[in-house]
Amino acid sequence: MYKRQTYDDAITALSNHAVKLVKNHQTIGLGSGRSATAFVKSLSSLVKKKKFNIKCIPTSLQIKLEAEKGNLHLIDTVLDKIDIVFDGADQIDKGKNLIKGGGGALLRENILINAAKKVVIMADDSKFVTNFNRDVPVEVHPLARNTVTNNISKIGGRSKIRTLDRGYPFITENGNIILDCNFGVIKKPKLLREKIKNISGVLEVGIFTRKPDVIYKARSAGKFDVIK
Repeated sequence: MYKRQTYDDAITALSNHAVKLVKNHQTIGLGSGRSATAFVKSLSSLVKKKKFNIKCIPTSLQIKLEAEKGNLHLIDTVLDKIDIVFDGADQIDKGKNLIKGGGGALLRENILINAAKKVVIMADDSKFVTNFNRDVPVEVHPLARNTVTNNISKIGGRSKIRTLDRGYPFITENGNIILDCNFGVIKKPKLLREKIKNISGVLEVGIFTRKPDVIYKARSAGKFDVIK
């Protein structure tokens, strides 16, 4: 409980620092999860205080509702350019690759990250690893569940369908399912991403190889590091 609280303090502090990167008239991509939620609160305060005219694109209903509470101007279409995206990560490896999709918004998050001029990632220090060692979320069309599962097995992975508390399949906001795929320790994330992405029926893979421009690393006792 104490550690969680200290991370929360650090995430609030780094969100207040990261929001200084926002300039008037920008288009901002809003990721999903705990760090993104804290950032939205900081952004709402900034916009209100400085009367900024910015547009925000949310990646999930969860973050959309949070942004609406803060009276942020929301748009639901990716424009030609997104100035900056603020998002979290489930893991960050030594090469600054990311695993994302724990909240199920990986398809929309990747669209925004690849359309952005600048990417800012915010995560606590427990998310930083030498090599990825957690399940890789894979968004899959429901029709392709069995064929994708078989093909994941052929490339050395074990997959399980993500479910809700009562065993119902988790359905993404795009109407798809998530397979959480265990590949053990992942030493070549870019190659693995390509192999999974080439499987018919796979819509997105939770390995993101676009390197962040800025990483905020929350530490205990309310402190954080900035990695560029």
